[in-house]
Amino acid sequence: MYKLPTLQELLEAGVHFGHQVRRGHPRMRPYIYGAREGVHVIDLTQSEKYLKEACEFVYELGKSGKVLLLVGTKKQAKPIIEELAKEVEAPYLVARWMGGFLTNFEQMQKNMKILKNYLEEKEKGKLSKYTKKEQLLLERKMLKLQKDFAGVMDFNKVPDAVFVVDAVSDNIAIREANRLNIPVVAIADTNSDPTEISYLIPGNDDAIKSIKVLVGAIASAYGEGKKEAGKAAVKEAEKAEKSKEKEKKAETEIAETLQVEVAVAEEMVEKKAVKEAERVIE
Repeated sequence: MYKLPTLQELLEAGVHFGHQVRRGHPRMRPYIYGAREGVHVIDLTQSEKYLKEACEFVYELGKSGKVLLLVGTKKQAKPIIEELAKEVEAPYLVARWMGGFLTNFEQMQKNMKILKNYLEEKEKGKLSKYTKKEQLLLERKMLKLQKDFAGVMDFNKVPDAVFVVDAVSDNIAIREANRLNIPVVAIADTNSDPTEISYLIPGNDDAIKSIKVLVGAIASAYGEGKKEAGKAAVKEAEKAEKSKEKEKKAETEIAETLQVEVAVAEEMVEKKAVKEAERVIE
């Protein structure tokens, strides 16, 4: 089972530090404990409560075999998102949010297909058909696409939920998800609009320690859910195998019974034929 960080761990990671009071969003007031030296202080009891709810949601998501897309394009979040996403085998975007990634997903798939075809041709040495200038231009374009689509190359459908580290800098991702009614899980700092987020986690989205502890909890919960899904799939496969064996055994028993019955019937017919022959001779 996944482990949630304690209040002490949240405090040590600096999850309670918000933005300057003047930058605060009025709708975040219910999640703010107070202010100190002109900086908002987030109520950690609420951070703990909402983190637990978010983790329960992503755990069930993983358990039911659904896809969670992790998004973190700010500098300090990139390596954390990439590392944890790879650990739980989840798709991720860290280079930048491409406008229309969700709302125009068909076009994104076409771009990914172009990139895959290019990489295949390059591997097979088929790029010699282009001039040196064309190869150079193509290489530049593909390097950009490769950077953008690095974490979603095998992504073939719109995600079932989206996790966002910074609800302000990656607000387009949240808006696109809302437009498609895709649940959003996000860290909500004091400058965020919580009404756009399905499962908000009040917390510091700037400090590396804070991002690491919050993203770590989400990734861990999703990963554990996926493990449970795997166990369930194995049990279902074993159950199906046992059912097949049982059916096969039943079919074998029926076949053997039929053989015995046929043999008995043939013997009776043979005896009857012998008796008939004896009567004719007499």
